[in-house]
Amino acid sequence: MSLSTAPSQDAGPRIVRSPVLDVVIPVYNEEVDLGPCVRRLHGYLAADFPYPFRITIADNASVDGTAAVAQGLTRSFPEVDAVRLAEKGRGRALKQVWTHSDAAVLAYMDVDLSTDLGALLPLVAPLISGHSDLAVGSRLARGARVVRGAKRELISRGYNLLLRGTLAARFSDAQCGFKAIRADVASRLLPMVEDTGWFFDTEMLVLAEKAGLRIHEVPVDRVDDPDSRVWVFRSRT
Repeated sequence: MSLSTAPSQDAGPRIVRSPVLDVVIPVYNEEVDLGPCVRRLHGYLAADFPYPFRITIADNASVDGTAAVAQGLTRSFPEVDAVRLAEKGRGRALKQVWTHSDAAVLAYMDVDLSTDLGALLPLVAPLISGHSDLAVGSRLARGARVVRGAKRELISRGYNLLLRGTLAARFSDAQCGFKAIRADVASRLLPMVEDTGWFFDTEMLVLAEKAGLRIHEVPVDRVDDPDSRVWVFRSRT
């Protein structure tokens, strides 16, 4: 498996301070949604996030124009980077980018930005302060407000109940695309995570609980994208 970055077309070197937060956006064939997503996220972070940040686009071997859009964004915003993987897999992308990041706190979110960005600072603040090791957004915690179809609601609640019943998991939502981890914790935990696809999140959280790590849970406001291509029973990559 290889990880590469396409060369920048800028004439001079890119000089960016080492970020406190690196937000990874894993994408596959998202040439339409990627630009609006990154511009909206960058606008929010630039206006409301009080620390240096980076947005990293992790292209999971897209076969459309996603790579070109990603490179255009890196030229428009010095805080945006893009990497392209030769193989698909959300977990593979997160593991590779997080492993090579120089940020103190590593996060990821879905490209549709379904989760309200106002939850980002509450998500990462306990990690920046050192009071927690991982942080997860939860659509099922008390105080969360979620708009989604009945089928997705049933699948999500059923999956998380299964985790609680079979693995005694204490976290309420394994698969919300809104998570963060301290880099020092990631360096120890990620080598133990084997799944490279959709179950990467679950495995990481289960291993973290078994290791006695502190998991901070944040209720989120979320409107699920009805056109999302992520489904439980066909998402091994």
